[in-house]
Amino acid sequence: MVSALKHLPETVQDIVYSIIGTLITGFALKGFLVPNGALDGGVTGISLLLHELYHWNIAWVIVLINIPFIIAGAFHVNYKFALKTFSCVVALGLCLTFIDYPVITHDKILVSLFGGFFLGIGIGLAMRAGCSLDGIEVLALYTLKRSSFTISEIIMGLNAIIFLIAALMLGLETSLYSMLTYYVATKTIDYVIEGLEEYTGVTIISGKSEAIKEKLVLKMGKGITVYKGERGFLKDNFSHHAPCDIVFTIITRLEVRRLKNLVHSIDPNAFVFTNTIKEVAGAGGVVKHRKGH
Repeated sequence: MVSALKHLPETVQDIVYSIIGTLITGFALKGFLVPNGALDGGVTGISLLLHELYHWNIAWVIVLINIPFIIAGAFHVNYKFALKTFSCVVALGLCLTFIDYPVITHDKILVSLFGGFFLGIGIGLAMRAGCSLDGIEVLALYTLKRSSFTISEIIMGLNAIIFLIAALMLGLETSLYSMLTYYVATKTIDYVIEGLEEYTGVTIISGKSEAIKEKLVLKMGKGITVYKGERGFLKDNFSHHAPCDIVFTIITRLEVRRLKNLVHSIDPNAFVFTNTIKEVAGAGGVVKHRKGH
């Protein structure tokens, strides 16, 4: 579905992603989480927690809870983001009010796993459209400017408070299942946004760098960057070293095994290490680009 949408104009893509993401999020909430008293992290978790404690209408709670984060998003991200997010959140509220989603299961494990899975798909598709159905990252950006914590630490701290309150008010078991739901949703969001082609940076240090460079460019079709360095400096022979080319390239994680096999077929002693790259820009068409928002 994602690959088919790539051929559509950007505005149409955003609309389609937003609609599908909103519908799937509604399905996750009414088909799994809400009927079973299950929770999640983030702003969605706060909304579900308030619904469980005070039995307020979940549609109204989600819309009202998100409004402060939408306003913050207008200042800390941009007005286009805030307008898109407001539209998606209102649409989600309408879905929860007027669409009669079926309740899929009451099994707590299935609720946590598949509720989190579908919630992650829905929120991830909305993020692909340049908006957010969960404003916790906006809150983290706001807090970041007023503290020394990282965004990840802020989000972790906020979720810890949500799960602690859930444990005290609804029981430890509910809190633990909520953590599972949040974990599955977070991982699913990563896959929806990054896809299976999440980029990986690879650094190669070898005495046979010329042959490796040739194979990377001509056989795998990869662009490379070469750093001038020195190899050696071993414990048993510290004074022994030699100049070498340090090769760096960017591949998808599906290509990691192929690249390592290629490098080690040339030099079994080559030093290869990888690191995950969340975003790539300015690569001159050597890697595929995703649309940024």
